[in-house]
Amino acid sequence: MGFFDRISEGLTRSREKLTEQINVLLDRGPALDGDFWDGLEEALILSDVGAGAAESIVEGLRDTARRKALPDAPAVLEMLYGQIAEAFTPVGEDIFDAPEATVLFVGVNGSGKTTTVGKTAFEATEKGRRVLLGSADTFRAAAIEQLEVWAERAGVGIVTRQRGSDPASVCFETIERAEEGGIELVLIDTAGRLHTSDDLMRELEKVVGVVRKRSGMPVYTVLVIDATTGQNGLQQARQFNQALDLDGLIVTKLDGTAKGGIALAVSHELGLPILKIGVGEGIADLRRFDADDFARALVGDFAARSAS
Repeated sequence: MGFFDRISEGLTRSREKLTEQINVLLDRGPALDGDFWDGLEEALILSDVGAGAAESIVEGLRDTARRKALPDAPAVLEMLYGQIAEAFTPVGEDIFDAPEATVLFVGVNGSGKTTTVGKTAFEATEKGRRVLLGSADTFRAAAIEQLEVWAERAGVGIVTRQRGSDPASVCFETIERAEEGGIELVLIDTAGRLHTSDDLMRELEKVVGVVRKRSGMPVYTVLVIDATTGQNGLQQARQFNQALDLDGLIVTKLDGTAKGGIALAVSHELGLPILKIGVGEGIADLRRFDADDFARALVGDFAARSAS
């Protein structure tokens, strides 16, 4: 099964949720009147793409409908996936393929952070990159053990300290070892933080600040979001971005959720690119994000649907 098929399969529930809303819209008739445009915006919002993104998508489709004199609702819906793809913040250079990079992975507990670090390390070593892991989640013992398993699996080094150690010191040592070993890609796992806890967020700000000051490589801070959290994931992203000035997003657990539209909501509102998405537990189920593929998988084929 190709990765587009995996995305499409993973987004089945999200697509069904959007389809249900669109079918209600089509049942009203094909006219491009005010009710259609209001209904389309509402359908998108109910599919978790966010109010800002929904408004932008509908405005883009209205403009296209006028310029191209589109005749009816089905003709507009044929262009929906392209407009959704354009609403994502574009991804520039793939930071994981950059000549050198230090990447900090942040997020709340349970978002899939540690697994994402491990899978990214494995993928990078498969490409021949020299990788070093830093286990700066010193509060959850299982996180250290889990990352050690991934380090062994990927054949890469890892810097750890005993549980309860200062996470900033782990980051400092990781960067030192990377410089000594000619490492190209440093991946640092941080402890899960509740975005509502000021004390924990300040501690994470300190960790990120140490890395940005100490690393001779470009430093990127990436938020890992669990798609199943829906709109709560958007609130998490707002808080983390405000505190840490994020560089990008990784959205996990898109398979089996009806809330996949949240990926667009976060990317659009915060102006952050989605770097990778996860649609399963396997190593190959975490891949580079492609906005066009994601939009096609989320929307499906409205042309065939409206003709049936």
